[in-house]
Amino acid sequence: MNQPATEFSTIAAARNNYPALERWTYMDLAGRGVLSRNVRAAADAQLDERMMNGGDKVKFFELIERARGKFAQLINAEPDEIAFTKNISEGLNMIATALEWQAGDNVIVCPDLEHPNNVYVWLNLRSRGLEVRAVKPVAGHIPADEIIARIDSRTRVVTVSTVTFAPGFRTDIDKLGRACRERGVLFLVDGAQSVGVLHTDVKKSNIDALAVSTQKGLLGLYGMGFLYCRREWAEKLKPAYLARFGVDLGEAHEASMGNEAFKLMPGARRFDLGNYNFVGAAAVDAAMSEILTHGTPEVERYVTQLGHALAQGFLDLGLPVSGGKPGAHLAHIVTVGTMDDNHYGSNDDKFNRLYAWLGENRVKLSIRRGVLRFSLHLYNNMDDVARVHELTRAFLKQ
Repeated sequence: MNQPATEFSTIAAARNNYPALERWTYMDLAGRGVLSRNVRAAADAQLDERMMNGGDKVKFFELIERARGKFAQLINAEPDEIAFTKNISEGLNMIATALEWQAGDNVIVCPDLEHPNNVYVWLNLRSRGLEVRAVKPVAGHIPADEIIARIDSRTRVVTVSTVTFAPGFRTDIDKLGRACRERGVLFLVDGAQSVGVLHTDVKKSNIDALAVSTQKGLLGLYGMGFLYCRREWAEKLKPAYLARFGVDLGEAHEASMGNEAFKLMPGARRFDLGNYNFVGAAAVDAAMSEILTHGTPEVERYVTQLGHALAQGFLDLGLPVSGGKPGAHLAHIVTVGTMDDNHYGSNDDKFNRLYAWLGENRVKLSIRRGVLRFSLHLYNNMDDVARVHELTRAFLKQ
């Protein structure tokens, strides 16, 4: 199979920095990415410093601000609009619990296509009188028009995934962002399946808050995430949890108490809690450096080309690809089969057997909601796509 155009040669060369690809045809980014040698070296250096010297807190904090700035650059935000989290779930909860809800307020969500962690957070707030307005998917898509039609004067939040974890379609974020901004509704997105691999511009898309973890598209470790919150919204929010780093005492030491008449840090920094995951920060700092070197517009174009080729090849083999012919709805996640409620298998045993066959031949992928899920990043190439097609063709001939 032909490789992508020479304009992507720099991205294609990045593959050599990922040793897992010497063992696997790795197509499970939507579960977790693999680590580059640079990321491993950065994490090792951080651990070595702690082991051998105990660590330099000033340098640790410099690392945190460097990573904060790189993430802000990656999504076109300002550093003060970025907070550190453990994961996406914590980021979503930070926003949800910082709003002053009134009985009768509502949030709009599409539960059938969201990860459960962007559903339970809202169900938990029904005890405060929150109405959870559920919209149904349309042909596997989060229906932007239906969501907009459900917005009324009591809607406080609209929340969606930028890309669903299954079937992996892109959401019309720009349309939803415009509608929410016009109506003064907070637009909160789960960027788990997009940030780092697809271009994200929070200003252009009118995103008010975005939660992301670092182990997927950001190519870092588990146990760390980022929360973006637009300054205008952040300054209206009161964090449910508060720690010293969320309190503005100027240049005072981190252990300084100040007094009871405190003010919150500007922007999203008010959400920072206690000491940081310095190892996770070192890892994602190195990973973001690589992503920024290529630029997410180019990474998106590259992986979309791969994703479309993968989908078309499955269609040519007669397999049911979610969404049918590749188009604007499809980027780096391709799902095959029929959606059902089976999270770790398919109700059609043929696809369970195909999944097992690919795994036996060292292809890493997932099954989610009954469909085989293939997901790509900058370390994949057309040889990976061709190999999966060849293995699938061999399976179908059995």
